[in-house]
Amino acid sequence: MKISVVILTFNEEIHLQRCLDSAKAISDDIHVVDSFSTDKTSEIARENLVNFYQRKWEKSHAKQLNWALASLPFQGEWILRLDADEYLTSELIHEIENELPNLTSEVNGIYLPLRRVFMGRHIKRGGANGVKILRLFRLGKAISQQKWMDERMVITSGQTASFKGEFVDENLNDISWWINKHNNYAAREAIDVLSSNFTYSGKKGPDETILSKASQKGLYNRFPLFFRSFLYFFYRYFIQLGFLDGKEGFVWHFMQGWWYRTLVDVLLLEVRVKYGKDTEAIKTHFSKKYNIDF
Repeated sequence: MKISVVILTFNEEIHLQRCLDSAKAISDDIHVVDSFSTDKTSEIARENLVNFYQRKWEKSHAKQLNWALASLPFQGEWILRLDADEYLTSELIHEIENELPNLTSEVNGIYLPLRRVFMGRHIKRGGANGVKILRLFRLGKAISQQKWMDERMVITSGQTASFKGEFVDENLNDISWWINKHNNYAAREAIDVLSSNFTYSGKKGPDETILSKASQKGLYNRFPLFFRSFLYFFYRYFIQLGFLDGKEGFVWHFMQGWWYRTLVDVLLLEVRVKYGKDTEAIKTHFSKKYNIDF
């Protein structure tokens, strides 16, 4: 059963070879969509003889990915979506090779467990373990959510299944890069919060995992600014035993669970102080600053 792989890139020379080596274990139809990298990303892709495309970044991962899924000449019946800083474990490769051909035609999407590695350490606690993400799906049977942050693939019809083998998210950049990245993510997260307040219609999508995550975020957003980020860190680090992940775990849970969430709240407070309840002024502010449409 042929599998195609799609990878979005921008300045990923530090990760791309590792990702491609992993993808080649299950596919000879690999597609890299690059946003005009200025490092050796394009050189590495071409040296590996993969299908390489360059396309201007279209505001979000969701739009770029949906363009790729609708436009590229995939040969496989199944599509695996990978980020450049991710790779497959040998257990997952074996499972894909042996279990995928046995699935019924009603199954159009596969959830894969995520292994988070931060500063070289496998983060096992604080909610990091047991996360499953839809990354393997039949061609034409899934699309990416149109969100600014935490966009996920959702199937458009059929059923889903889950595999046990993990894929690994291990970014090799330093903490300064991580902080800069999350500065940008915080703005996108704030936009998503505001967008949901402005445009939420009450409609539910087909994916229970997406609905569960949305419900959790809805509960989180009901708590007061700043208190909720502290509460979230406390829950992850103490109740969910994040403190057992060592020094690297503390950095991860603190930075991603408290610092980042607090930064989102700072941005929300900033626009509330400046514009009050004037939703149109808030929309205009973010639209001009981040070039987005609500």
